[in-house]
Amino acid sequence: MTPNLTLSHLGRWRPGPAATLLGGLGVALAVALVAIGPARLIAQVEGERGILPVATSSDIEITGIAVNTTGKTGWEARLAGWKAAQKQAWIKAGGAPMADGTIESMVTAVVIEREQIGPRRYIATLTIVFDRARAGQYIGGVATGARARSAPLLVIPVLYSGGVAQVFEVRGPWQNAWAQFRGGTSPIDYVRPSGAGGDSLLVTAGQPARRSRAWWHNVLDQFGAADVIVPEARLERQWPGGPVRGTFTARYGPDRTFLESFTLTANDEAGVTRMLADAVVRIDAAYTRALEQGLLKPDPTIRQGSGMDPALVALVQRAQALEQAKQAGTAPTDGATPSATPTAAAAPASTITIQFASPDAGAVDAALAAVRGAPGVQGASTTSLAMGGTSVMRVSYAGELSALAAALRARGWQVSVGSNALSIRR
Repeated sequence: MTPNLTLSHLGRWRPGPAATLLGGLGVALAVALVAIGPARLIAQVEGERGILPVATSSDIEITGIAVNTTGKTGWEARLAGWKAAQKQAWIKAGGAPMADGTIESMVTAVVIEREQIGPRRYIATLTIVFDRARAGQYIGGVATGARARSAPLLVIPVLYSGGVAQVFEVRGPWQNAWAQFRGGTSPIDYVRPSGAGGDSLLVTAGQPARRSRAWWHNVLDQFGAADVIVPEARLERQWPGGPVRGTFTARYGPDRTFLESFTLTANDEAGVTRMLADAVVRIDAAYTRALEQGLLKPDPTIRQGSGMDPALVALVQRAQALEQAKQAGTAPTDGATPSATPTAAAAPASTITIQFASPDAGAVDAALAAVRGAPGVQGASTTSLAMGGTSVMRVSYAGELSALAAALRARGWQVSVGSNALSIRR
């Protein structure tokens, strides 16, 4: 029935709580646009982000080689330091005695962790990288490759700093530390997203708190991973320019299962980068020990499909039975088994594939809500999630395909009908 509104009614109308809230949000948005400008707001969504991981080859890396050499010039002192570091690294790796020239021929890179160059002196901490194909036969233990490797594990490096949790929202130091980590010699098969493009929308600081196996299944499929690990870093600054205390925790799995935790300290902001790099190495060791103990096995519940919890299914069936009883003018008792009307048999459900554009997470939610709200739809879940592209959902529908297409068109969607499949777009 259409309400009879007059000018007198409108004169007595007062906004309710929802209207007041929406109005307040609109005013706040207008003030923000005036105060900081639309470009700043857009930058929060389209800001520069993404750090590509360094080469993930299986070369042999020996880190933490400290040298202190002299020479006629700073350059000669530096060359002497590099040669000394190569020899120290070879001994540290357990290599057989060899001439300096032979050792140098197997070095593929010298990574400078930190260095100081004077007029005639060179002080540095270096990482020496040996070619596995050439040096592996001479080095025992480090390069045997006998250790079992893990399944591909998605890395979500969560950083807590200044009361804010972040992953890929900005280019953070914790993400950079993991991108710089050379995990070729680690038994852990790290899958490290760059954080660019849709990564920052798909993998957020809130993602590790999710428990839905269906959602985890979709996310892991996007990166070709079997499970997830969550290395957490919490930075606490004692005072501006003073020491920085870092608490690091290694977690794994969709339930954020705890493995190990430790604390490191940097004297000032300049030492934070080194502290984070050391933390990554220690966390890698923690995950390696967990792998040896058989803890890093992929969670089988992630691959068991996207079935609903039985208690939730029973709740949904009860709600449907109440709705049917309300329409029929009767109410079922609490002990009654929910069922359809006795005179009509339930229509068999068929599985339909629907393709839809998914530029962002909001578009995914809107498409799922529209399909789930159509009459006859018994369930809908994404089977392929592609942020910025075309995603796919599987729908359980009791009825004809043409009827579902008509229902979606009535909701404002443009629908293309295929063979037991639909393609929808706004």
